[in-house]
Amino acid sequence: MTNKSIQRQRRARRGRSKVRSLGINRLTVYRSNKHIYAQIMDSKGSEILASASTNENEIKQGNNGNIDAASRVGKLIAERAKTKGIKEVAFDRSGYKYHGRVKALAEAAREEGLNF
Repeated sequence: MTNKSIQRQRRARRGRSKVRSLGINRLTVYRSNKHIYAQIMDSKGSEILASASTNENEIKQGNNGNIDAASRVGKLIAERAKTKGIKEVAFDRSGYKYHGRVKALAEAAREEGLNF
């Protein structure tokens, strides 16, 4: 692995330890060059409660690796969380900067009523 990915994993581990201490469900984000993925896990991390990504037919459009696609994923994950009765989560950005696509996903989820 490259030094850059090792540093990101270290930041992610540090962030997850803080999120785990809260003891609430967490909204985890994974970002690749072409897609963005979001899932809500229980507090222990053993069960996926809701998920959304740009690979799904509902969201798939021309470019799935941009800010517009990330905001569509944020809205969809918030809607799915509401149907499961989840109102509050902790945001796990997986070591990525809170900038660009990660920020767009988080803000769209907040606009749809998810609290974190």
